[in-house]
Amino acid sequence: MAEDKQLLNEFMELGLSESKAKETLKNPTVTKTLTTILNEVRGIVLNDGLGMLLYHFATRTKPQINQHLSFIVKYIATKKLDSTVRIDKAIEYILAHVNKLDVNEFEQYCGVGITVTPEQIEKVVEELLSKNKTELMEKRYRYNVGQIIKQVMNKLPWADGKAVKSEIDVQVLDLLGPKTEVDLAPPPKLDKKSKPEKSQIERIEVEKPQEVNNALTIVDVMKKVNFHAPGENFKTDGYVITESTHRLLKKHLKDTNGQVRTRFPPEPNGILHIGHAKAININFGYAAAHNGICFLRYDDTNPEKEEEKFFTGIKDMVEWLGYTPAQITHSSDYFDQLYKWAVQLIQNDLAYVCHQTADEMKGFNPAPSPWRNRPIEESQQLFEDMKNGKIDEGAATVRMKITLEEGKLDPVAYRIRFTAHHRTGDRWCIYPTYDYTHCLCDSIENITHSLCTKEFQSRRSSYYWLCNALNIYCPVQWEYGRLNVNYTVVSKRKIAKLIEERIVNDWDDPRLFTLTALRRRGFPAESINNFCAQLGVTGAQMTVDPSMLEAYVRDYLNNTAPRVMAVLDPLKIIIENYPHKGPIKVSVPNFPSKPELGSHNVAFDRIIYIEKNDFAEATTDKGYRRLTSSQSVGLRHAGYVLQLKSIEKHSSGRIRGLVCTCIEVDQVKSKPKAFIHWVSNPITMEVRLYESLFKHKNPEDPAEVPEGFLSDCNVNSLTVLKSFGDKSLSDAKVYNKYQFERLGFFSVDPDTTKSKLVFNRTVNLKEDAGK
Repeated sequence: MAEDKQLLNEFMELGLSESKAKETLKNPTVTKTLTTILNEVRGIVLNDGLGMLLYHFATRTKPQINQHLSFIVKYIATKKLDSTVRIDKAIEYILAHVNKLDVNEFEQYCGVGITVTPEQIEKVVEELLSKNKTELMEKRYRYNVGQIIKQVMNKLPWADGKAVKSEIDVQVLDLLGPKTEVDLAPPPKLDKKSKPEKSQIERIEVEKPQEVNNALTIVDVMKKVNFHAPGENFKTDGYVITESTHRLLKKHLKDTNGQVRTRFPPEPNGILHIGHAKAININFGYAAAHNGICFLRYDDTNPEKEEEKFFTGIKDMVEWLGYTPAQITHSSDYFDQLYKWAVQLIQNDLAYVCHQTADEMKGFNPAPSPWRNRPIEESQQLFEDMKNGKIDEGAATVRMKITLEEGKLDPVAYRIRFTAHHRTGDRWCIYPTYDYTHCLCDSIENITHSLCTKEFQSRRSSYYWLCNALNIYCPVQWEYGRLNVNYTVVSKRKIAKLIEERIVNDWDDPRLFTLTALRRRGFPAESINNFCAQLGVTGAQMTVDPSMLEAYVRDYLNNTAPRVMAVLDPLKIIIENYPHKGPIKVSVPNFPSKPELGSHNVAFDRIIYIEKNDFAEATTDKGYRRLTSSQSVGLRHAGYVLQLKSIEKHSSGRIRGLVCTCIEVDQVKSKPKAFIHWVSNPITMEVRLYESLFKHKNPEDPAEVPEGFLSDCNVNSLTVLKSFGDKSLSDAKVYNKYQFERLGFFSVDPDTTKSKLVFNRTVNLKEDAGK
């Protein structure tokens, strides 16, 4: 505590407020750097803003240039680096020249000794104000002079910021004169409705659908992400710089021509789910935002779990979302090179053959392997024996000599699997692990940005260590928060269990959140991409309710799915006074708000069908607005109003049908309270309605569901109806999407045949069906 109090006082002597000094103490990295800097400047009077310049440096510097910290501090202390701009340029220069620092070049790069005169500032300010004079005179003192300051600093980077601001104030006053009463009046208040809502992206739980913003694309989002430029890997936090770094980066830039390269690297042992959609959008989106390319790389290093259908399914889903890989690759493409590098690691005493079991290696801070320091030659021979199938499966592994951030010691690089590989056959019986393969394949493919979810952050140290241990190009790993969805499971093992127990039919069952299931249910790829774009890119893990995704689906379909009439639970009506000799054609607009998009004709005849719940024999609900014995109802598009005459019932008392009379809508004295949909001379179709597969928000949480996720399944998650639709649906093709008026959005299921039309309900409408 005494030490903290002393540091607090020292930080405040730099010029920090007490609250800022306390906030700084909570950041161990900045505190450590700042303490080192203070030790460098003991005895120096920290006046004229010198302390705040040192603080600025402490918050901007990076660990990879710590060896030059004393050098930069001396330049700040002697006022050669006398502005935040010069300090930032100093950091930038040294990051690019960690192992080869040229003092003359450094001083030139940072503008050391360059003085910008008041006359120079005056001239540039005058030029820029003249260029923006029209807007300035119009907005007067509400004009944003910040943009002028920025432009001046771009032209005169070594100018003093305060002097620039002062000169702008003087010249603006000269142009506009003193402030008037209008200038001093507060700006008009924004309408509360027009104020932008606070972003919900950082929230861990998002339960309600946010306002849909389809104008924001993933490319827009990724253009704003502050990742490094190709070749500037060394500027990123935690990046390890070696003597070879800049040479390797130079070669990398030559090989790629400075192009952004990302990759989407799924394991082909299951079907992609909604979380993968975010990963696909981020990787392909970042490449597209910077005119780069993205690879689809199958991480096929677990032959016992991989199937051809998963390879095909992954590619199909990537393309369904609208992305085309620049190249499709496999980790197995590089098995020969990966093996050679493993041999090299053993030769350099950076890896060894171990005989501990998986259980013995589990947990944090396990005891070091008794084989860690075995002779290099011994490990070399044993690895060769592993490769040649002379050692039993599970009896040996190759481990790398490194401790991960999470405390895991010596991760496994190779293990034995006597399983044929789908591409290499029986050639290999040793297979590399994710920890070993991932970064090396990224290096081989010259990936610039290795984008992955946050749980892989603990592997970043082994990622950098391994590339540097082999003296090869080292990409940069960036992490973002994982996406989870409530009321579902996405684990491959658990979905397989649901299929095995016949709770769902297959990986594409519309109650699941695999991408194939969402496509089958009728979710448009565009709406999924819009949803991912709105989530943005943050480090926070996000959990959302399905309703948030459904809001984007509904919004997209509202503009793209034509309207038709269908009756899910039919009730027969005979119109006793039907005024025509036979069926007549009624025109129904495809999109009521866009008549230019056409219409289709449906039949209207003496017998029609309505929804059973659009008739109430007796009701005490004062808000009920549809057909009753005392209340008429309108028929959409037909131009008629129905009035009940009699009810026909089965001997059991169940309603068989209704007999009604009709009158033209413009002949009735008072307009009906509601207009309902209907069909006549319909086609028969099967309609499948879906509800949440699980009852609880977190079916995998033992605290919520003690008996396991299988016990939480909703037995009413699927309802199959025999329904009627108008004949315009006869030619509907698989995945065609429609809005059934008043009912929701529906998509044609792949089970459809020439003799049987099957629809899935995609999402409900927002509106109350009772209207």
